[in-house]
Amino acid sequence: MTRIQVWGLLSAAGLIWLLVLLEPILMPFFVGMILAYLGDPVTDWLETRGLSRRLSVSVVFLVLALSMVLACLILIPLLGRQLAQLVESFPAIFNWVQSVVLPEVQAVTGVDLSADFDQLRSTLMDNWRETGTVAAAVLAQASKSGMAFAVWMGNLALIPVTTFYFLLDWDRLKARLRDLLPRHVEPTITRLSHECDEVLSAFLRGQLLVMLSLAVIYATGLSLLGLRFGLLIGLVAGLASIVPYLGVIVGISVAALVAFFQFGEWLPLLGVAVVFGIGQLVESTVLQPVLLGDKIGLHPIAVIFAVLSGGQLFGFTGILLALPVAAVVMVVLRYLHERYKNSRLYDTSRHAGASQEGDEERS
Repeated sequence: MTRIQVWGLLSAAGLIWLLVLLEPILMPFFVGMILAYLGDPVTDWLETRGLSRRLSVSVVFLVLALSMVLACLILIPLLGRQLAQLVESFPAIFNWVQSVVLPEVQAVTGVDLSADFDQLRSTLMDNWRETGTVAAAVLAQASKSGMAFAVWMGNLALIPVTTFYFLLDWDRLKARLRDLLPRHVEPTITRLSHECDEVLSAFLRGQLLVMLSLAVIYATGLSLLGLRFGLLIGLVAGLASIVPYLGVIVGISVAALVAFFQFGEWLPLLGVAVVFGIGQLVESTVLQPVLLGDKIGLHPIAVIFAVLSGGQLFGFTGILLALPVAAVVMVVLRYLHERYKNSRLYDTSRHAGASQEGDEERS
């Protein structure tokens, strides 16, 4: 191993150690970077239309801010109302399971699950109440601790600031990083960075749009059916669609159960199937080809592993960075695989033949 490689490894280890130490304060910076990355193409497009960089950034920043504020103002009250209705319906759901489902299970299997269900019911209700008590205690403690509350509010307030300045200097930062690269590796790293950008843009921009579109389709369709918690179920199914087929499996299972419990008929189940069928048809024929194509290449297992690993190692910041880092790692592994397939280690005979041909030509 050369001295340069040793220094490179030591620098990488030092950077990782520094990130671990600074993890509590990195969240607003990483969120700002992600938002700036998402908004940079629109900013560049506005620049090509004659606007200055600062004015383009201001327009994109204002649109992002207004979109988030409107989404919070519209969605939070609706979701809060549906969550309250869901909590209120727990006793009725438990009674229905005890009076309808358990007798059917006993008639078919001959197993009496009443005692086990009563224990499960009391455990769930006690834990639900305990969760609410713990949440209230945490909020009360956070409000009493002025420093913790100030740090939390400061991190939240830093997100728009970091987003604005990252977006303003995004192209300049990329150019400076490119100039710092050693000249002999600059073409390779530039090519790999372009491949990473394709994967990241497809995943972050494309997948977010796919998830949002599916959430709108599912929530609108279920709400038109008159299904209770339709907005909540549609939103969860849309978010779960980050893993292929997970969103439709979770969504249609929960929606079918709620529909059968609410209407007591089989016909609404057909409506639920139609809603999710339309969502899958639109995703496969329009959303996936237009927004994603074949650029991602992340296996669903890799997505799940990346999210869980990021959350385990670095908490919420790790979850934010999990998929971008996984996409970059996938591009690097693809490059290393290509180098390995063309190396002497993989195919000695081919390189030996090439060397022999070169010797014959020189002779």
